[in-house]
Amino acid sequence: MVLQVLRKEKFWRQAVLAPHYDVVVIGGGVHGLSTAYHLAKLGVKRVAVLDKSYLGAGASGRNTAIIRSNYLTPDGIAFMNASLKLYEQLAAELNLNVLFSQIGRLDIAHTESTLFWLRQRVEYNRLMGVDSRLIEPDGVKRLVPQIDLREGKPFPIVGALHHPPAGVARHDGVVWGYARAADRLGVELHPFTEVTGITRENGRITGVETAKGRVGADVVVSATAGWTSTITHMLDIDMPILTYPLQAFVTEPLKPFMHTTISSGELHTYVYQTERGEFVIGGGVDHYPTYSHKSTLQMLEELAANAIRLLPKLRDVKVLRQWTGICDITPDFAPIIGPVDGVDGFILNCGWGTWGFKAAPISGKMTAELITTGETPDLIRSFDLNRFHEGRLINERAAAIAAAMH
Repeated sequence: MVLQVLRKEKFWRQAVLAPHYDVVVIGGGVHGLSTAYHLAKLGVKRVAVLDKSYLGAGASGRNTAIIRSNYLTPDGIAFMNASLKLYEQLAAELNLNVLFSQIGRLDIAHTESTLFWLRQRVEYNRLMGVDSRLIEPDGVKRLVPQIDLREGKPFPIVGALHHPPAGVARHDGVVWGYARAADRLGVELHPFTEVTGITRENGRITGVETAKGRVGADVVVSATAGWTSTITHMLDIDMPILTYPLQAFVTEPLKPFMHTTISSGELHTYVYQTERGEFVIGGGVDHYPTYSHKSTLQMLEELAANAIRLLPKLRDVKVLRQWTGICDITPDFAPIIGPVDGVDGFILNCGWGTWGFKAAPISGKMTAELITTGETPDLIRSFDLNRFHEGRLINERAAAIAAAMH
C-alpha cells in the first residue's frame, strides 16, 4: 500500500513591512483583496494590503454571501451585472473553487403596490439584458413547494420577481482565493497591522501610520466597509455614511427541499438552503447605528418568526449559530468609489451597505483601473462622492428593501 503525502503550502507568504509602496490598501476583505489583485494584474509592482485583524474578519466573513444583479437603477444594474458575470468565472480566474452556485432568487410580493414596483424592476432589468421575470403565486409554489402562499392570511403571496442568474458563494473561499492570487502576483498581505493614521503633505497622501511603524505610499485606498468613517476621520473628511449592524443566523441541516433564495421586502427576511442542508436566514439592519458586532435575541426572534411565515416547515428547526456584521450605508443606498477632492492619492471604496460581497469582483477591478489610468471608468462614474453635494443621488433603496428597515 502506497501512502500519498500531501504537501502543505501556505496560501500566502508572511511579509515584513517595507518603508514604501506604490499603493497601500487599508482593509483585508473582499474589496481590498480584489483591488490589490487587479492592481497587480495591471502591473503595479509594490502593493500592500493592511488589516487590523485577520483577512476577511470584517463584513467579508459576516455576510450571507448572496450574489445577484436585479437592482433598480441603470447604474446599479449595470454595475452588479458586471460583477455577477465575473463571479461566474471567478473559480477559474483564481484557480480555487469558491463554491459559486447559481440557484436563482425570488423577491416575494405580498401587496399589489409591491408587485407594481417589482414589475418596474423586471422591465428595467430586461432592458439592460438582465434575466428577470414576474411570476404568479402558482409559479412561486412550483419553485418552492414548501412555501406557504398565505391565502386568507396576513401577508399573502401575490407574485414574485424571479431572477434565475442569482446565486451564492463561499465567502471564505472568495477571500482566500483573492488573497492567494494576489500573493502570487507579488502583493504583500499584512494582517494584524492596524492603520492608526494617514499622512499627507501639501494636500497629497504620503503614507500611513501603523501599529508597526510608518509606511510611505503614493496612493492609499480605503476599503474598510463599516469602519470607513473611522478611516476618513483621520483626514478630516466628513462622510455621508452611517454604520448599522446586520444580523443573520443558520439552522441545523435538513434534507434539501429548497433550491433557490427567497426574499420578502414586507417581512424584511430572506432565506436559502445551503448544499449541506442548513438554512441561512437574514433580514434588515438594526434600527440604530453602532459599530457593535453583538447579536440580539430580539432580532433572532423577528427573523425566525418571519421565516416561519414563509416556510412553516422550519418551525421546530434548531438554530446553530447567529452572527452580526456592520454595514456602511449611504443616503441613497449606493456605493462611493473614487477619489476625494483636495486629497490627492486617496481613493474610497465604500458605502456598500448590504450589497458589498456581491460587488467585490467588479469594484476591485474598477478601483484598480482608476488608480492605474488616472481616469474614472464609466461603470463607476456616477458613484463618486461629489454626487451628495451636487444632488445626483442614485436611490437603490428599493432594490435592497429587505435590508432597509431604518
